[in-house]
Amino acid sequence: MASSDSTPSVTISAPLALKKENITPVGSKMAELNESRAELLSRIQGLKQDLQNWRSKLDTQVKVYRDELTDLKQTLNVEVEQLRTEFQELRSTLHQQHEDVAASLRDLGLQDVSEAAKEGEEPRVEGKEEETQTPPPIKANDKEVEN
Repeated sequence: MASSDSTPSVTISAPLALKKENITPVGSKMAELNESRAELLSRIQGLKQDLQNWRSKLDTQVKVYRDELTDLKQTLNVEVEQLRTEFQELRSTLHQQHEDVAASLRDLGLQDVSEAAKEGEEPRVEGKEEETQTPPPIKANDKEVEN
């Protein structure tokens, strides 16, 4: 049984020796990893800051563009409204002129050309019809001469 006692002690001491040998490389690896981790965290913080700055600049730019678009929209709406008003005035003026011309034509005894065109007729003279006049005979030495 003595031989069985010595075997387990050898197996216990062998793993301890291997662990001590592996401790030094693991310590240097841990230091490298910690350093790498610190660098990565620093880069991440820098990227987060850059992203925040970029978002802030983007928000500012969007606000500026929205304000410009709002101003342009208002200006355009004002100009469109002015054009509508001007066209309405032109339409009214044209309508009034049309009515004035029609009234003048009626006063002169002529039918409105546009009304005649609508009815499919030719414009005609209304009122007194012109009489066909023959020129008076020419008198030569108190004698009438026929033409």
